[in-house]
Amino acid sequence: MLSSLPDWEQNAAGYTRLHRVDEPESSISGNIIETIKLKGGEKAVLLLHGLYGNPLEMHYLGRRLKRAGYTVWIPYIRGCGVADHRKLKRVARWEDWLGAVESAFDALRREHKEISVGGLCIGADLALALAEKRGPDVHALCLYATTLYYDGWNLTRWRALRGLAYYTPLRYVLSFHERPPYGLKDERVRTWIAAQMERGGETAAGAARSPMTGVYQAERLMRYLRPRLGRITVPTLILHAREDDTASLRSADLVEKHIGASIVRKVILENSYHIITMDNDKDRVLSETLDFISVQGRNMTDPAMTPQAA
Repeated sequence: MLSSLPDWEQNAAGYTRLHRVDEPESSISGNIIETIKLKGGEKAVLLLHGLYGNPLEMHYLGRRLKRAGYTVWIPYIRGCGVADHRKLKRVARWEDWLGAVESAFDALRREHKEISVGGLCIGADLALALAEKRGPDVHALCLYATTLYYDGWNLTRWRALRGLAYYTPLRYVLSFHERPPYGLKDERVRTWIAAQMERGGETAAGAARSPMTGVYQAERLMRYLRPRLGRITVPTLILHAREDDTASLRSADLVEKHIGASIVRKVILENSYHIITMDNDKDRVLSETLDFISVQGRNMTDPAMTPQAA
């Protein structure tokens, strides 16, 4: 079981053991497409990985939330996950991704009354879409590296021209290959991920390439969300790296400005790139998440409390 493996944050060797890098690539693939369920207390958190990502992107955060008393589910989102990069022509629509997320949310609700939802990158977008649809049922939103525009500093010139291929057969044959720094400023983690990326495999930070079919669906989701942010009233935490290499602060600023929630907190991280749940600021991500979720619980029991400022 993944949840019984040693924590990777202690040192590079521990990180290697956690992700079983000594095993064949096929064994790694078999592990990272499993949903992680961490049994804790009555309050629950649903964590969502990014496009062509996997639950290990959120594993550090999930284990720490469990230690703080929360039950945590990190589902593998089929159609949006790391193994789906092989399926150039059989891509699921973003509405299907959301359906899978909603199914996991409903499964949690059968046993837990208070559920907060967090997501990384496109996982943050799916969290927003879930909150728009199921707002009264969501305790708090935690958005990590929200991506409402692909405009980070590490995007290639070809990626900037992706719109030209979206509506042609090229969409079914082209992929974007990941390149350094792979969304990671932490050199220890990046070195391990780079070795996996260079073999063209599937890593704890996602797939080595992103088919245009999935990127197109991600941008459909972004276009859906941008004019609807005002409909989302769930208390919202926004965490974004200043040097995010995939999505600039424009996405975080847009959410802060237009979301309909009365309680919004935005935090800019200074020592990470895109994958902030695995990077240098991961402990700040954890502390902000714990504080924000717990404050919302106190707000529910004490209406006189002052809302948290952004």
